[in-house]
Amino acid sequence: MKFFFVLNGKSIKQALIIMIAALFTAWFFYVESIAQVPVFSTEDGPKAVYKGEKDIALTFNIGWGDEKAEPILDVLKKENIQSATFFLSGAWAERHPDTVNRIVKEGYEIGILGYDYKDYTEIEESKIRQDLSKAQEAFKKLNVKEIELVRAPTGHFDKRTLNIAEKMGYTVVHWSLDSKDWTNPGVGQIVKNISKAKKGDILLLHASDSAKQTAAALPGIIDEIENKNLKMVSVSEMIANGTAKSSEIK
Repeated sequence: MKFFFVLNGKSIKQALIIMIAALFTAWFFYVESIAQVPVFSTEDGPKAVYKGEKDIALTFNIGWGDEKAEPILDVLKKENIQSATFFLSGAWAERHPDTVNRIVKEGYEIGILGYDYKDYTEIEESKIRQDLSKAQEAFKKLNVKEIELVRAPTGHFDKRTLNIAEKMGYTVVHWSLDSKDWTNPGVGQIVKNISKAKKGDILLLHASDSAKQTAAALPGIIDEIENKNLKMVSVSEMIANGTAKSSEIK
């Protein structure tokens, strides 16, 4: 009887440990779902902006293609949207100076999306610096000055990227909500993805040719945002108008 009782005690202890671990895990995921838990973490160093405190920022990545940027600009003009941020690759900008000029003339903000489409986490620091410098020169030749924002071409970056960008005078900008427009899931689904937008979100959209449904989805996206009484601003305006949330990265 004594031997049986000891085994039973051990079983109870093991069961309690399992239950506590399960509860802790459930609590962790619950907290993560309701709080702004940084995706990246380290104790110190430069940070990437991914969310603001108020308003909402439309951002468009353009890395390649000839057909989708102009229709998106047409929609923004028709809908009287005066603030948005376009992250352009230097290589694309060189091939489309007229579109770059239109973006500037219509009052939209330009950020750098590198020069070539490279994953900054997979190349050497010197190559990251070279890619950003090459993009910087491309925009200078197009008379686009005082660019302060950078987005990693593939969306992947590490602490090296942040250090280099900071030394070059740039702020790295990520996003808090991905429209998934690049998967071409259908206009309705893109709008539905954006319907989750909240105050302070930085939205990721694309104006490259691979995103075939973005222009058609844009009026619905704008309606969703306006129905929530959210003001659309550029990323720089969002940063200037309040403290932007930033996440540290290794």
